[in-house]
Amino acid sequence: MTEKWLAGVDLGGTTTKLAFITVYGEILHKWEIPTDNSNEGKNILVNIAKAIDEKLEALGRRKDKLAGVGMGAPGPVNYETGVLYNAVNLGLRDNYPLQDILEMETTLTAAIDNDANCAAIGEMWKGAGEGAKDLVCVTLGTGVGGGVIANGQIVQGASGAAGELGHITSIAVGGANCNCGKTGCLETIASATGIVRLGMKALEQSQTGAMADVFKSKGSISAKDVFDSARNGDSSALAVIEEVSFHLGFALANIANTLNPEKIVLGGGVSRAGEILTGKVQQHFEQFAFPRVRESTKIDLATLGNDAGVIGAAWLAKNKLSI
Repeated sequence: MTEKWLAGVDLGGTTTKLAFITVYGEILHKWEIPTDNSNEGKNILVNIAKAIDEKLEALGRRKDKLAGVGMGAPGPVNYETGVLYNAVNLGLRDNYPLQDILEMETTLTAAIDNDANCAAIGEMWKGAGEGAKDLVCVTLGTGVGGGVIANGQIVQGASGAAGELGHITSIAVGGANCNCGKTGCLETIASATGIVRLGMKALEQSQTGAMADVFKSKGSISAKDVFDSARNGDSSALAVIEEVSFHLGFALANIANTLNPEKIVLGGGVSRAGEILTGKVQQHFEQFAFPRVRESTKIDLATLGNDAGVIGAAWLAKNKLSI
């Protein structure tokens, strides 16, 4: 069994990442395919199964080389049944039996979980959280996702929605509207989208400085532009980073006060800003964390990048198969 491979799948709204991975978590081959959302997503799993078969054939391997397949999906999942409750970006109907259909199409044992949970598992298994059994992973991208691991196991919750850290209300009253229907969610501030919103709001107050120059040149700004402007000493950009860091540090402290994790791992595109963000987040985390928690919880940057999802998905299959 140790010579067998696992297939890891990170299902996204526009592209799907796939990999063949050893039972020790080492990626052997990885590639990606477009996600076909047409016709209510009916081609998605057919295309994934076809991609796996074609890659095996190209490598001169038989199907029995694979022990199983794991998948991370962008939405809340019932881990026991493999039902995807809903996924707006995929076109699939609600309560979609993702695991059953994946097993039927691939003829492999399958395991399914939320994509952010898979990223957290990947970081626990082979990334920044390696060796930590109590871990919180926060992905700062277009939105804010999260996964919580307690005693080496992902926390699912009663309906597969545990770890929705981006929807912690970070502003007690008011705040920007969130796609979830609430206002004041952490996602409206600490995501790339939130940072751009705050940057544009700051430009309404000041039309001078590096960030204003970028906007005048391009007609828009990105989260990276905000961080780059802050590094150049732009006061408006620095104020945005301070606001983002305050709310993120505050939210992480409350999460840590509840869970007392060994590590909090920050991933996603926004985390690539590095020290200008993480240094300030650390300061606010220490400000709001319970002393014992502050002493025992370490904040680290994720190390696996885009590979975290497929590695975590492979772990799901490995765990289900007990290999």
